[in-house]
Amino acid sequence: MSAAADRKVVLVTRRTRLDELIARHHTLAQARFYLEHLNADFSDYLAESAAYAQSLAQVVSGLQAWGRYQLVDRTYLPNFVFAADDIVVALGQDGLVANTMKYLDGQPLIGVNPEPSRWDGVLLPFESDGLSALIGDVARSRRAIRAVTMAEARLSDGQMLRAVNDLFIGPRTHASALYEIQHGAGREVQSSSGVIVATGLGSTAWIKSIVTGSLAVAQALRGGKPSAEYAAKAWDADTLTFAVREPFPTRTSQASIVFGEVSRTQPLKLRSRMPENGVIFSDGMESDFLRFTAGMEATIGVASVQGCLVI
Repeated sequence: MSAAADRKVVLVTRRTRLDELIARHHTLAQARFYLEHLNADFSDYLAESAAYAQSLAQVVSGLQAWGRYQLVDRTYLPNFVFAADDIVVALGQDGLVANTMKYLDGQPLIGVNPEPSRWDGVLLPFESDGLSALIGDVARSRRAIRAVTMAEARLSDGQMLRAVNDLFIGPRTHASALYEIQHGAGREVQSSSGVIVATGLGSTAWIKSIVTGSLAVAQALRGGKPSAEYAAKAWDADTLTFAVREPFPTRTSQASIVFGEVSRTQPLKLRSRMPENGVIFSDGMESDFLRFTAGMEATIGVASVQGCLVI
């Protein structure tokens, strides 16, 4: 058996909305009662769950035809150890691909769309049938790979967290974030609702809404005169973009370092002044976070490794 044919495939799965409801309400009947009491369409939850189960069965059949494989639920990703030569398959929405990629170290990642009629799947170019042949091509380096730049947050105590779309630095609640921010030669104390640092892939997501909203406000204040336009970046761009959400100037806080680029030679640094509830999380996964409380310093920069998305 060749080394390529002996490579293990790790399949990352996720629970459907119906699975989450059953876990919360204990039985299918109770989940149905809860949704119907809210006048929600329970049949849509059933259809989504059935489609995912069918797609999962097809994927597993393809993995059985391939050889060595392992299933991992997304909730175990923060503690799962991938082998250097693993091939990784994510069966789910775009968010699952992003949340899988940030735990990888150069392993090829295949995004599989479980229900193309439901999910657009920007990061899901493949469907569940024919997976065995696709894995064979990936194992033998016969498929193109698209590089994806990731962001990285490193704390002064050695902890690290990567992001495929964006990092959020701020409070867990709706309270104000208090911190010192340093970018290049500039340094100031700020009070805001948090800082977003986005990658090229994430430049069309959360940070776009922040910047376009700010531009619209600026345009209104200028009497409708056009202001600058927001432009997204390439997925493999070697820089990140940061934006401060709702900065609030006071006697002790400023609001001049609110937007800019982060590069390998010019990181973004923040020191927390929040006695509690300060966090850093990535790609919308609030449950997987780093504590960022008073005295902790975070250095935000371009990750040393890139994501490898099979296309």
